[in-house]
Amino acid sequence: MQLLPGSFVVVISALIIGVAFGFILQRGRFCVNTAFRDIIFINDLTLFRAYLLSVVIAIIGANLLEDMHWLGGDAYGPFTLSREVFAPVANIVGGYIFGLGMVLAGGCGSGILYRVGEGLTASMVAVLGFGLSIITTEKGVLRPIYLFLRSYKVGIHAPDGSINYAFSLPDLFGGGLATTWITIAVITVVAGTFIVKGKPFQKGPSKGYKWSVAGALIGLMVVAAWWASGVYGQDPRGVSFTGPLAEAFLAVINRSSGSPRQMFDFFGLKMTWSAIYILVVPIGALLSSKALKEFKLKVPTASELMTVFGGSLLMGFGAATAGG
Repeated sequence: MQLLPGSFVVVISALIIGVAFGFILQRGRFCVNTAFRDIIFINDLTLFRAYLLSVVIAIIGANLLEDMHWLGGDAYGPFTLSREVFAPVANIVGGYIFGLGMVLAGGCGSGILYRVGEGLTASMVAVLGFGLSIITTEKGVLRPIYLFLRSYKVGIHAPDGSINYAFSLPDLFGGGLATTWITIAVITVVAGTFIVKGKPFQKGPSKGYKWSVAGALIGLMVVAAWWASGVYGQDPRGVSFTGPLAEAFLAVINRSSGSPRQMFDFFGLKMTWSAIYILVVPIGALLSSKALKEFKLKVPTASELMTVFGGSLLMGFGAATAGG
């Protein structure tokens, strides 16, 4: 493997994050699709509370990394967290279509990836459809629709008089360090009150982590990924699935993801830090499922595979359009 100078530690850090993330996902059966499904069908908010716990930890940790300048940097200064452009039409349409696809495919982006490590053939098909659909949406025949939906943007006036389309919640209240942490404190108190109300620390699968433990660990992994991808990968992105999966697919097909982001050689493939981490998430899940004796190669019917594949195509379009 020909590595770029200093990239050995880059690859190792991505592999560690990816394997650890897959291991935790499988141990906690952590999937956003399941969290929302439980609310609707069995009126159980436990997994949703675990999801909120991961979000709160991620918000606190990621902003702390940014404010303490622990995300790495370059000659132009310390790296900062990236903010998505607020494109409400694309967010709503893409999110709705992603939700439809998620139900048909049997899991969210993280769910289908970790279930590959459990031996589910349907999840393997879902990952294939998900990745191909993202590429088709962002770079292929669906790109005009993608650009059209993403063209409707909403911004706020920046201090210099320009329009800022990539803003965060504290920016609505003037921005700044104090405003940011007051906003985070309010979110933490409100969400924390809701989280502990359902006593989520007492519930979980028969084997593996309690759902609250899994949620906390996922939140910490998100923070760790922000740090590692910034310090070692020179491109702080955290735990993301949509962009990195497309980059991994393109790297395998074209030997290069074609991404403007910092890339490294990985067994002869030009890949971003995030594309490397995404490839080994199923390996972490495989290690966990083997240890719990839950690995089993499962082949569903042809009709089920077609349903899953169709759902994954919707997921890819929805995720790319919505922004992740």
